[in-house]
Amino acid sequence: MEAKAKYSVLIVDDERSNLVVLNKLLSDEYTVLTAKSGEEALRRAEEDMPDLILLDIIMPGMNGFDVLTSLKESPYTKNIPVIIITGLNSEDDEERGFFLGAVDYITKPFKNAIVLARVKTHIKIVHQMHTIEMLGLMDPLTGVPNRRSFDNHIDIEWRKSIRAQSPISFLMMDLDKFKTYNDTYGHPQGDALLRAVANIFSSSARRPADLVARLGGEEFGVLLPNTSLESSLAIAENIRSQVESLRVPTVDGELTNTTISIGLASIIPQEESSFKEFISTADENLYKAKSTGRNRIYSGEPLI
Repeated sequence: MEAKAKYSVLIVDDERSNLVVLNKLLSDEYTVLTAKSGEEALRRAEEDMPDLILLDIIMPGMNGFDVLTSLKESPYTKNIPVIIITGLNSEDDEERGFFLGAVDYITKPFKNAIVLARVKTHIKIVHQMHTIEMLGLMDPLTGVPNRRSFDNHIDIEWRKSIRAQSPISFLMMDLDKFKTYNDTYGHPQGDALLRAVANIFSSSARRPADLVARLGGEEFGVLLPNTSLESSLAIAENIRSQVESLRVPTVDGELTNTTISIGLASIIPQEESSFKEFISTADENLYKAKSTGRNRIYSGEPLI
């Protein structure tokens, strides 16, 4: 890819020597922008929309954590990846940076080769994400496929299951009382919760044919080809229990939690079977899981 022509990096640091070193290091491959304060960084980020931001934490006035919070709360800059480069080297500072939305954390004094490698990696991810987003198959908030991707995938896997006469299962999942959570903690915190549960879903469905998708709002689906009712129930319970145990901290350090309801459908499809009815069955089972108390799995009878 032609990084020099296409990709830009905003360096935010109040120390001129750091700006000079990083500018010299990156300018051969990327368009380099600079900012010497948090306020200038926010202005340049919205005006120039860089592909990547390198952010110092210890700055006078608005520190890097405040800048990162503002970047992620803005609808214009929230998807710009941020690498923190700082002299702060404690685990608590690193954890805080990742929680606030940083994609990487480099401590000073840094090695030039490390900075180059990390920047190259994340610019490559930006390139890949741009490609996927152009195809309209990725949810930008959670990083999982969207409804369009799911519809394409289930069409393929459904036909495979008919040919092989193998089971296919689907989990339709909805966060319980998500509107109340958003009203209580605010939409940025709600976004953090959605990203956290999406990570749980993705880690629970790792086979190449498995697909986790955000179907809309707080509703997600997990498609499990070649998976029986019993196996999909085990996966669903693993997801339910992990979400129940999840604690997502707020910026103020308060720990928040949620639960999830799951509607499950499983079938060995025949030629006359309809995957739209299959999805409707999972949707109906999700409604039953919610109406009978939430934080539970409802599977009804297996479809055969």
